[in-house]
Amino acid sequence: MHLLITGGTGFIGSALIQSLLSEGNRVTIFSRQTLVDTATCEYVQSLERIAENTHFDAVVNLAGESLANKRWSKAYKQKIVASRLTTTATLIALLNRLPHKPEVLLNASAVGYYGHQGEVELSEDAEVVPGFAQDLCQRWETLACGAQDCGIRVCRLRFGVVLDRKGGAMDQMGAPFRLGIANWLGQGTQWLSWVHRQDVIRAIQFLLERHELSGAFNITAPQPVTSRGFCEVMKRHQRTFITVPIPAFALRLLVGEMAVELLLNGQCVVPTALHRAGFTFLFPELDTALEDILK
Repeated sequence: MHLLITGGTGFIGSALIQSLLSEGNRVTIFSRQTLVDTATCEYVQSLERIAENTHFDAVVNLAGESLANKRWSKAYKQKIVASRLTTTATLIALLNRLPHKPEVLLNASAVGYYGHQGEVELSEDAEVVPGFAQDLCQRWETLACGAQDCGIRVCRLRFGVVLDRKGGAMDQMGAPFRLGIANWLGQGTQWLSWVHRQDVIRAIQFLLERHELSGAFNITAPQPVTSRGFCEVMKRHQRTFITVPIPAFALRLLVGEMAVELLLNGQCVVPTALHRAGFTFLFPELDTALEDILK
């Protein structure tokens, strides 16, 4: 297959491309960076410049500025929004002008789509609670669904917190534990809907190959944990000497609004649609996932 990937140099995208290339596929990667093409991997810096006679079998849209990189100033929030919505709108314009349409668009989203709902278990058809992340995800998904007007199958990937070694959330979440300090955030009762990066890549490839599947898919492990639960499992895999929870007020002082949206609230999300489709997880439990990541 020939795939167009946006966000291909990120934590998920880089692993996805490595897997796709290992299976003999060809990829075109949209990236603002200046990178060197290979026989099976081409980089483009502008979606508008892709020739109309280009034939893509599938598109995976992962582009988006990280929500957790820095404190949310007004300017950075605008950057978060633009990096997703502008890129997706440009991508839909490309798909509209290509005479030969790809079969499928897999578009990234996040479990933030559901908003803050406390203890409620959330499948793909759950109601939503408004908020910044919820509004962003909903607008992002709505834009992506414009590809359906071209006859393109659309899958919306609502990612949880993706865990693996060498990058991603584990760099920050695991840092205190590496120093021997166990911790959780705030009261520790907020839910963490996590997923191993290997299962993310497997789920993406599963949805690429299953031509009858479309709609929203929670890309999360079947067993979410609380912040305290994550701490307890980490302590089984990292030697710690003290437990020092991080108070909510300290997080608010350090990172402001982002603390409320991402750290002190969470969602208890389950992958109902993937299960119904027959997908199985390599790492359904956090204990086995961390054993693989931290070994």
